[in-house]
Amino acid sequence: MHKAVTRRDFLYNAAAVGGSALMFNTMSAWGMGIASTAAAPPALSGSGKGKKVVILGAGLAGMTAAYELGKLGYQCQVLEARGFAGGRCQTARKGFRLHELGGDAQTCVFDDGQYINHGPWRIPLHHQSTLHYTRLFNVPLEVMVNDNDHSFVYLENGGPLANKRLRPAQLKADMRGHVAELLAKSVKTNQLDQALSADDKTLLLDYLAHEGQLAGADLRYQGRSGRGYSVNPGAGLTTGTPSDPLGFRDLLASKVGKVYSAVQDYPMQNTMFQPVGGMDAIARAFEKRVGRQIRYRADVQTIRHGENKVTVSFKDTGSGKLSSIDADYCLCTLPLSVLRNIDTDFSPALKAAVKSVAYAPVGKIGLQMKRRFWEEDDHLYGGHVLTDMKAINQISLPSTGWQSKKGVLLGYYHYMTDAIEISALAPAERAEFALAAGQNIFPAYRASFDSAFSVAWHRVQYNLGGWAEWTDENRKSAYPLLLEGEGRVLLAGEHLSYLTGWQAGAIESAWQQIEKLHAKASA
Repeated sequence: MHKAVTRRDFLYNAAAVGGSALMFNTMSAWGMGIASTAAAPPALSGSGKGKKVVILGAGLAGMTAAYELGKLGYQCQVLEARGFAGGRCQTARKGFRLHELGGDAQTCVFDDGQYINHGPWRIPLHHQSTLHYTRLFNVPLEVMVNDNDHSFVYLENGGPLANKRLRPAQLKADMRGHVAELLAKSVKTNQLDQALSADDKTLLLDYLAHEGQLAGADLRYQGRSGRGYSVNPGAGLTTGTPSDPLGFRDLLASKVGKVYSAVQDYPMQNTMFQPVGGMDAIARAFEKRVGRQIRYRADVQTIRHGENKVTVSFKDTGSGKLSSIDADYCLCTLPLSVLRNIDTDFSPALKAAVKSVAYAPVGKIGLQMKRRFWEEDDHLYGGHVLTDMKAINQISLPSTGWQSKKGVLLGYYHYMTDAIEISALAPAERAEFALAAGQNIFPAYRASFDSAFSVAWHRVQYNLGGWAEWTDENRKSAYPLLLEGEGRVLLAGEHLSYLTGWQAGAIESAWQQIEKLHAKASA
């Protein structure tokens, strides 16, 4: 029904109202990312000895493929344009450098031990594919507090509640309590018409429709993603199968309300996971195992595939020297936003498919604070501060280093138009923008500020966006072509999954595509 631009606008508004949780829930409803459907790599038999695979990109998809194919005996050569592995799986800590296209170079000057996960920053329990490797590689995890009822909701456009620090627990309790009271009275005494004005009824119905995820003109509840799926979404064509809700009369008869009153939406649990010391611990664990197969600072220039081989040319970003490599197969894990700018001999149809997928503008900023005022003054331990302030979306509090002296909080996490506008600012101006907003919520915000590090993913050279954005139309047209690849070239990455924007999407896409590659090589 809606074009892609309408979805972008809607996601922006959803993020402004409900934070990234609501935004990702909306994406999930559109088949754009929820939970993984695979918990382990495919069990492949046979051998890949004597066969060579060139893998483009040393992100999680590329390194997953190199690791798993290597176990079968394939000779893998990974080409990575950066001087380090991980793709978007990055953590900014002291000494980390970033130079955005058309922008200033930044060097992170956080204190030792302080960091910000400016790429992926949380792992849901559903993403067993990601957790498979943290377990296998002994990457220690800790809890990431993803929801904190004691935190704040701050609304500039909140009517009589504007510019006040509201607790989520208050909002939940009061809204549910008032609604329950009204509905209870209406059932008991049939006085609903007397209790509410016409405007109040309209507002109440709007609230109920969103709170209960009610559908259609008759406002029927037909289930929601928070209750889980009968078949989880995943890579390839696994779109997921919604589960059926329990009957209302059955629930009433069970008296479940005495022991349970709420449920998180599916992708966002109250507690999630993060690697101890930074999300890039996952990338470094992969790199430790496949690093010898990675050629760094190798910027892919051309891809040519024939009946018997694939040839990839690349430029050394340090020396400028051009080189090429021949292989039996190629697995390209580069973002489509990058691949579309590379000279390939793909068919017109595949080239069009590559170009048809938009990438989301996304920005984050980490703010190191000299004092953990959120803990000391307001007793907030992790979680998010949700706000409708323009281009802030949410302020997220660290889930590590409890009661230590300093800490790094996420000063904004924005998307779409906001991300584009703020990315035009210099790093110092971005920090000032974030500080001015946060000062409205926390009196100690500006006085406690130490230093900042920001990223605009759509301006990062080898990413050009935060994640792939799919529409219903190009899921039907472009997606199958990209999944199939062409000749001896296959594609993989978070963009080729229904887990768009998650590390699990990259990993599971690699699992699926190496299974296809191995079948081709074994035929």
